Amino acid sequence: MDIDGFLATHQLPSSYAEIAQKWFTPLAERLLEHQKGASTPLIVGINGCQGSGKSTLTSFLEAYLSSVYQKSVVSLSIDDFYLDQSARRALAIKVHPLLITRGVPGTHDIPLALNTFRQLETGQLTSLPRFNKATDNPWPKVQWPVISHQPDFIILEGWCVGVSPQASHEVKPPINHLEEVEDPLGIWRSFVNTELAGDYQTLFQKIDYQVMLKAPSFDCVYQWRLEQEHKLALLSHIDRTGIMSDEEVANFVQHYQRITEHALRTLPDACDTVFTLDHHRNIIKQDVSK
Repeated sequence: MDIDGFLATHQLPSSYAEIAQKWFTPLAERLLEHQKGASTPLIVGINGCQGSGKSTLTSFLEAYLSSVYQKSVVSLSIDDFYLDQSARRALAIKVHPLLITRGVPGTHDIPLALNTFRQLETGQLTSLPRFNKATDNPWPKVQWPVISHQPDFIILEGWCVGVSPQASHEVKPPINHLEEVEDPLGIWRSFVNTELAGDYQTLFQKIDYQVMLKAPSFDCVYQWRLEQEHKLALLSHIDRTGIMSDEEVANFVQHYQRITEHALRTLPDACDTVFTLDHHRNIIKQDVSK
């Protein structure tokens, strides 16, 4: 594998090469062992809160497995299955105004995700959905990548991938300012939890091997997201109109607090590999069950 090329492509520091060699190459080798002799793709789930590094890990696994072992790897993000603006606007009118904001369960096209997986598993000609966050809509379907064979691996990454729903009594008390002020009756969070309990679980049950990048706490999500916004503000070539203030970031991440905290409490026990992160996103420990 051309690690220097990978670092350059993803604008990563040279220190990432050591991290990959220590933690991620062994993970890739474990995945290979599980894939041996399989007649269908090995489906890998990667969970991590915003800014934890799950997209980079996904890219590394794809690059490593394809270049070193000539494996066919399809990478998908739960973000690629977001509903378009008009569908979310309809949900916001019909169910609750907070559903205009993409992110939580209920704002994804899960039937499309399930159909995409079915096509990949059976080797059909498959268009891979892609979402354009700049326009807040999916890319036109003619621009979606197409795969015409059954892959060896399918990687699904996302902040809520693999997470189970909460018990109904856990959803009732608000846990932050957003829920208390903008969802006082609990309609939004109950809808989100019900959605998570439905076809999302059908999708997550397809996962053969679950990985988690485990943050120390939800507090890191705000700090890591803030770092991303500040870095964007320093770039000269982007449109700054979409950059959030510190206060807007604080409000935005509250949409994800409930499920993220639930994931930090419950998901590690259901994972095959858990990488525990410190406040600077360094891996300080791993737990491997298979």
